[in-house]
Amino acid sequence: MSVETTLYRALALLRVVITLNMVGLNLVRRDDLDRPWVGWTAVAVMVGWTAFAIWAYDSPHRRRPALLVSDLAIAAGAILLTAYARGPDLETTLPGFWVMGVVLAWGIRWHWVGGLLAASVVSAADVSIRSDLNETNYGNIFLLMIGGPVLGYTTGLLTDMARARDRAEREAAAGAERARLARVVHDGVLQVLSLVQRRGQELGGEAAELGRLAGEQEVALRSYVQQAAPAASAAGSFASGDLSRSLSMLASSSVTVSVPGPPVILPAGTVEEVSAVVRACLDNVSVHVGPDAPAWVLLEDLGSTLVVTVRDEGPGIAEGRLEAAATQGRLGVAASIRGRVSDLAGTARLVTAPGQGTEWELTFPKHQVNVDARGAER
Repeated sequence: MSVETTLYRALALLRVVITLNMVGLNLVRRDDLDRPWVGWTAVAVMVGWTAFAIWAYDSPHRRRPALLVSDLAIAAGAILLTAYARGPDLETTLPGFWVMGVVLAWGIRWHWVGGLLAASVVSAADVSIRSDLNETNYGNIFLLMIGGPVLGYTTGLLTDMARARDRAEREAAAGAERARLARVVHDGVLQVLSLVQRRGQELGGEAAELGRLAGEQEVALRSYVQQAAPAASAAGSFASGDLSRSLSMLASSSVTVSVPGPPVILPAGTVEEVSAVVRACLDNVSVHVGPDAPAWVLLEDLGSTLVVTVRDEGPGIAEGRLEAAATQGRLGVAASIRGRVSDLAGTARLVTAPGQGTEWELTFPKHQVNVDARGAER
């Protein structure tokens, strides 16, 4: 409907131009009228109908078949009245190029079929009042028979493109929401279920049964999360935040956070996403190294880029472990870390080896982070 409305508004301007042209040509050829009152009545009806049609076509609720049929009937009727108003020696019809308005209107509404049908009706009416068909008349009819279907076909393509765009926007929004929920689930629910499972196995007895049930729910939930579509660009915000302050709040007795002296101001949504990445890295330290294992967070503002380093002194990650975890539906690294970093146009570099700890080096282009966040909010 939005495509049709836009095209009909463009057609409204064209209707004004061709109506003024029609009135002007009839004034110039007024001496050719054998029955002036018939001719000027037809001209007055066409002018009044043009004003009504511009108003009616502007609303989808008024663009009903009856409107288009009436539009076509008035155009064909004005052509047929030409023979009575001007006599048998006519050269041009009363409406002239005015009839192209209805042909294009049918093309917009019913695409190439509508444009072809309206052009055929108008052309048949024109041919029926002529004793002979000269080259000029043939050229005008040919243009109508081509113009209506071509505009109709183009309208159909534009409509399909608009529908595809709307569908893609809906799918992107749904995918982004699913990915956001997947990250929230991993950062909270899955971590708790994993903890309950481990503690239940350690305690034994009834707690072991609770741990088993928690483990089953964790597997089911991870399977659901794994089906979530890849995230779209992370949403930003017009509000701003200080990344240095946000990361400093993650400091604890086991986590050391080092940040620049001046504030690092970014859109609030970006601050939240970067902080979530760091929290995910620290969660992995707590789970895989130990709840009191030391970790270090370093934020560097290099002007055009931001670098966040998260390091621990744990056992490291064996080669192929992350790929195997992603295959099993464990998306902590794939979604909560690499997924978020990718959404912010950054890179995540992992340096690890068995027995040598783990270090994440997260790099974000500062300008791109700001632009993407504002664009996503718009």
